[in-house]
Amino acid sequence: MAAGHRTRGISRRGFLRGMGVGAAASGVALGSGAGPALGVPASGEATTAATSPDRFGRMFPGLAQFAPENDRVTNALLDIGHFGGMLDAKDPIGRPPAELITDPAASVNNRDNPTHTAGTTFVGQFLDHDMTFDTSSRLGHATVPEQSPNARTPRFDLDSVYGRGPTLDPLLYDPADPAKLRVESGGLFEDLPRDTSGRAIIAEPRNDENLMIAGLHAAFLLFHNQVVDMVRASGTPADAVFATARRTVTWHYQWIILHEFLPQIIGADRVQAILTGGRTFYTAPMGAAFMPVEFQGAAYRFGHSMVRPSYRANLAGQSGNPFFGFVFDPNEEGKTDPGDLRGGARAPRRFIGWQTFFDFGDGQVKTNKRIDTHISTPLFRLPLGAIPTHDQPISLPQRNLLRHLTWQLPSGQAIATAVGVPALGASAFPELRGYGVGLESSTPLWYYVLKEAEMVEDGLRLGPMGSRVVGEVMIGLLQLDPGSFLVVDPSWHPVLPSRTAGDFRMADLLTVAQVHPGGRGQ
Repeated sequence: MAAGHRTRGISRRGFLRGMGVGAAASGVALGSGAGPALGVPASGEATTAATSPDRFGRMFPGLAQFAPENDRVTNALLDIGHFGGMLDAKDPIGRPPAELITDPAASVNNRDNPTHTAGTTFVGQFLDHDMTFDTSSRLGHATVPEQSPNARTPRFDLDSVYGRGPTLDPLLYDPADPAKLRVESGGLFEDLPRDTSGRAIIAEPRNDENLMIAGLHAAFLLFHNQVVDMVRASGTPADAVFATARRTVTWHYQWIILHEFLPQIIGADRVQAILTGGRTFYTAPMGAAFMPVEFQGAAYRFGHSMVRPSYRANLAGQSGNPFFGFVFDPNEEGKTDPGDLRGGARAPRRFIGWQTFFDFGDGQVKTNKRIDTHISTPLFRLPLGAIPTHDQPISLPQRNLLRHLTWQLPSGQAIATAVGVPALGASAFPELRGYGVGLESSTPLWYYVLKEAEMVEDGLRLGPMGSRVVGEVMIGLLQLDPGSFLVVDPSWHPVLPSRTAGDFRMADLLTVAQVHPGGRGQ
């Protein structure tokens, strides 16, 4: 632990009791057990299309597609999302990346969000990669969700980290200690394990898209390994160490989702309203969670608006000085040690100093961007390596908008009306009127979610419709998971060292993992 870090001590008995393991340390595997869930669905059971947990489905199956699939609509979507277009924040990317952080004049079109730290974006990306991965649909071509496989489990179970476990995926695990995950050094500090070509050896390949998500994945590897040591020290029998450690890690991760991340995104009041009032629109006719395309293809992609054009990756990686970089820079393509923050590269400076991204009380933390219709310029020119299918277009907003045709998504106005909140009228979208295809009154869901957050919440959190869709799905994934703490033990509280007894935040996780700067001796 970092010197001076105040943590709550854990006794052997307290640790075992806190994770539901008795004195005999039974080898209960993750996912076992059953118990009462919080927030049982209140109504709307017939409004969700039945779908298998390993397929996509619809949250609002009765709503029509936002617009017909034709060349005029497709061309309008491409124009809305093109580099230099209406969504582009037009960040001054000709200036050094550090100046886009330190000079307020550089952010006039791309406002900071004082209620989020810079790491919130990448926690959201990590969660996305843990619950959904579409590997088969064609961008911009109509696809039936119920026939499309989801390559991730629709649960917050960290299958993106653990894969199928040490027996079926031994390459992910330490050969000298199979209860621990494999992690390597990138020079100064931790890196993902990699093969001779530099490809990351991880269960979720998208977690090497940029340096921040790669660093977060590596932090989870180390977090698990630290918990293994704690579990062993508690006297747990050898054959139960891995299962107990995995459940400990997963439940603390789920706590962070419910008590830190989701309140930041939709507000603690809305989280509580769903927990106490129940889910109305995300239900499970087949008795198990599934991934709705309204969430996967549009609403949850609000996080792209929170990405900064550049970041301070660390405080001392550049010959003892801070390493600043654009999140992506086309000029860095093909370099073994690129100056931007793309993933897939290993070098001594390419590690994350987490004090920039989360608040450790040292005054170094930076903020996110607001949830609005101003997208950081580097996201309009992604490197092909950051796109799972390695194909065009390279503009992330264009890709988001074309997914509305892929999944035949309803408009934002239609969903707002369905969930019973005031819909934004055509006057809120004058910039869309000129396309002549009705997008101002039947707006693509992703665009609508961003505009609703901007107009109703000043970009500080999602608006009422976006919050309802995102909140119900994320809480529903926890409530429908038979292994989650909400189901197994709804009264459970974190047991690992933390700044606040009975609570656990990302800063605590990183400190336990010993990737907090003080834990490394930086």
